[in-house]
Amino acid sequence: MKAWQFTEVGQPLSLQEIPEPEAGAGEIVIDVKAAGLCHSDVGFLDGTLTSLLPFRPITLGHEIAGVVSVVGSGVSRFRVGDRVAVPAAIEGPGTSSNGGFQSRVAVREELVIRLPDAIAWDQAAAATDAGLTSYHAVVVQGGVTAGTKVGVIGFGGLGSLGAQVALAVGAEVHVAEKNEKVHAFARELGAKKVVKDITELADEKLDVIVDFAGFGTTTAGAVDTVRRDGRVVQVGLGVAEGTINLQQLTLNQVVLIGSQAGTIEDCEAVVGLIAEGKVTSRITRIGFDAIGDGIGRLERGEVIGRLVAVYE
Repeated sequence: MKAWQFTEVGQPLSLQEIPEPEAGAGEIVIDVKAAGLCHSDVGFLDGTLTSLLPFRPITLGHEIAGVVSVVGSGVSRFRVGDRVAVPAAIEGPGTSSNGGFQSRVAVREELVIRLPDAIAWDQAAAATDAGLTSYHAVVVQGGVTAGTKVGVIGFGGLGSLGAQVALAVGAEVHVAEKNEKVHAFARELGAKKVVKDITELADEKLDVIVDFAGFGTTTAGAVDTVRRDGRVVQVGLGVAEGTINLQQLTLNQVVLIGSQAGTIEDCEAVVGLIAEGKVTSRITRIGFDAIGDGIGRLERGEVIGRLVAVYE
């Protein structure tokens, strides 16, 4: 079968012919219906995240949704024909083993969740990484509940999902996004106020600010803007380091907490919200043959929302 594989740092994905996967003990084989493309895939190619990959060549693609086609010995939770998804994890396919940029993938059953019939394949794939990351940041790390006043910095694929998750649990959402082209989209989703810089929301006394951008100045602005005893959740890593006002942090007793990825339970929760129609990823669909070019589009910043390969 064909697979888009990483071979060397600085080289594009290579379309290779590889053997069909087999289900070992405790594993299932999934016929992939959709696989999301992620900026982490760009990081594998440019050397930033390459150290996470245990071997090469390796098939990338860690946002996977599909149908169980083979069940290995000892598997008890799934049967052939089940609709499933694989929450993104370092120990999962696309990072520690061959991933979803191929038509069939083997995965340990404990890394897999069941999908409701109501969720489309492309939405399910996007939920496995961007969805669970956004949910974890907003609900788990941010503690957002009904009535919470939330600021969202950055309204790309993660930020737009994070805003929808906050709205779905009954929060009041305000958005800070420098790209005015997406301001109308934020308002359509239900944001109460949309501005270019988070400091413009200082008078709102926000309870929680989630920084999905992470460009240093955005984090500093969040610390300066959130109310006394408020919480700033850091998700984005636009830059590796930033400077914040320690006096503001200390005197206002601001809680600054990081958030990375999420859990299987987070993925199940956001899949439920998608199935209920409360959360929707903004998706550009491509075919399997366009995956190599799609990674280039991500690298050049040409994608708004999420890019998902759908296999016919």
